[in-house]
Amino acid sequence: MTAIGPEGLQEIGASMQVAVGELLAAAALRPHEIFVLGGSTSEILGRRIGSHTSLEVGQAVLDAILPPLQEAGLYLAVQGCEHINRALVVERVCAERYGLEIVSVYPWEHAGGGLATTAMAGFADPVAVENVAARGAAGIDVGDAFIGMHIRPVGVPVRGSVKSIGEAHLSMIRTRPKLIGGRRARYSKEEAMQG
Repeated sequence: MTAIGPEGLQEIGASMQVAVGELLAAAALRPHEIFVLGGSTSEILGRRIGSHTSLEVGQAVLDAILPPLQEAGLYLAVQGCEHINRALVVERVCAERYGLEIVSVYPWEHAGGGLATTAMAGFADPVAVENVAARGAAGIDVGDAFIGMHIRPVGVPVRGSVKSIGEAHLSMIRTRPKLIGGRRARYSKEEAMQG
């Protein structure tokens, strides 16, 4: 899939809607948590990562993912490509809430990728941040762009019904609190009540 028409863009959007819905159901996120999106529009088109950036595909992905995230009160952080050191585009309110360092870079088609470029153009008050300090509570990775550096410990893979977006492999992750303690530790109220 190297060229894409309206039907292809609709299919990408529909697949993303299903994937984000399944991840939100599995992750049980709280308002104001950070949801990380990484991906390659080139990979979605069946090309080598970074070789055929598509702003149309980026827009289709963001149009699908933003409404359910906004409804849940979540912040979206969109990872850029390696040419901008995997910086992320977030709304300024997210950067301020989490004390994230704003950096001077403006993603564009050939240095930032289709998703970050589209986010920078479409967010209400976008800024680029160097990282989200491993505060991502969940995320979607389309095309093996590797978002793990932005996800907090402990990451748990989520297997949904959608395995790919276009031609790109899809991975989803949620997080859980670390389990600490020894043999006598309990990890839920129910376990503790059992003695």
